[in-house]
Amino acid sequence: MAEILVLFYSRKGMTAELARQVCRGIESVPGAKAKLRTVPQVTTVIEQLEPAVPSEGPPFATHEDLRECDGLVLGSPTRFGNMAAPLKYFLDGTSALWASGALANKPAAVFTSTQTMHGGQETTLLSMMMPLIHHGMYIVGLPYTEPALTHTRSGGSPYGASHVAGLTPGKLTDDERLLAALLGKRVAELAVRLSPER
Repeated sequence: MAEILVLFYSRKGMTAELARQVCRGIESVPGAKAKLRTVPQVTTVIEQLEPAVPSEGPPFATHEDLRECDGLVLGSPTRFGNMAAPLKYFLDGTSALWASGALANKPAAVFTSTQTMHGGQETTLLSMMMPLIHHGMYIVGLPYTEPALTHTRSGGSPYGASHVAGLTPGKLTDDERLLAALLGKRVAELAVRLSPER
């Protein structure tokens, strides 16, 4: 089985909901399975260490999860057109994986959530792609052959799946759900094709 790591950070739950839709797309591909993980918050003042396992939601990711995965889908809310600090902090610690080439030649994709239509979705998606390119990963996007990408009036981009929280508070639109699942499916299909057993 090709294991696709869906690694995200979410504060208000919508990036987490996109992550679940990405997993749904991955699980629709024969020979692929999703592994859902998150990262802890970071703060400038340390009052106490985060527990090793979060009290709710998926477990925290480790660098070993990255080493073992056959594909990766990263998600983050936007922070001034950039990925959120907790995800960046986690990725900044992956230099040993970069030096060993552990992620090279694996497919990867990205997704995000913003409050407003022009809240920096595409720059956030691009900011998440940069470390993946440095790791030598194959970047997977959403082609315009997907009809939902052409007629969405909320989230969705050729750079990756997205959600505009201000348009539909507390829920994804049908197009946003579909595009997130399609993104997961595309990464999984490529991972299965690239699997050494095939």
